[in-house]
Amino acid sequence: MKILLTLLEDYIAPRFDLTTKVIITEAQQGVPPTSRTILLPGPSSDELCSLILKENITLVVCGGIEERHYQYLCWKKIEIIDRVIGSADCVLHSLINGDLQPGKVVREIQPSTPSKEKS
Repeated sequence: MKILLTLLEDYIAPRFDLTTKVIITEAQQGVPPTSRTILLPGPSSDELCSLILKENITLVVCGGIEERHYQYLCWKKIEIIDRVIGSADCVLHSLINGDLQPGKVVREIQPSTPSKEKS
């Protein structure tokens, strides 16, 4: 599976047309995922759609997306998980764990602190 995350800085872009950077990850059963980052020359929904097709992406994770781009990508048989909010790392972690769904707000993972026992 080839996954593309739309980013604005280090977070999922709030809108598809505001994407300035993407992470492309290839995930295969039993193989650690490999990722690469591509900086875009500027935000453009049409150019982003072209990149998605050129890279043979099978799944797109994004924030808000216009209906026409959503329908176009679905027509091209690309799965879309939209309305996602969170940092790229946390969203990717949630996706790999299989619990990412449309509309999910992915919170930062807080390290657990050891509890202090009373004597």
